[in-house]
Amino acid sequence: MKPSLLSTPVGRLRLIAMIEGISLLLLLGVAMPLKYWAGMPLAVNLVGWAHGVLFVLFCLILPYTMWVAKWSILKGAVVLIAALVPFGPFIIDRRLKEG
Repeated sequence: MKPSLLSTPVGRLRLIAMIEGISLLLLLGVAMPLKYWAGMPLAVNLVGWAHGVLFVLFCLILPYTMWVAKWSILKGAVVLIAALVPFGPFIIDRRLKEG
């Protein structure tokens, strides 16, 4: 039986990274065009706020995960940099899934 995604620190980090990655794509691909092309700045306010909260949560979970999983500073840095790049969390997820 496979363990739940939420049962390990790495699984929890992967989950929040996926949600944070989706929020970044929504911010860049939906909310910003709505703001600049349709004159709807509220979209950026709402999605930007949610993305900010998710990113802070990701940044809080990352050091704990690094400590528990005994990751190197380099691996933690790569994961953090991936969170800053559109599609980065999805690309790095496979490496996190493997361990």
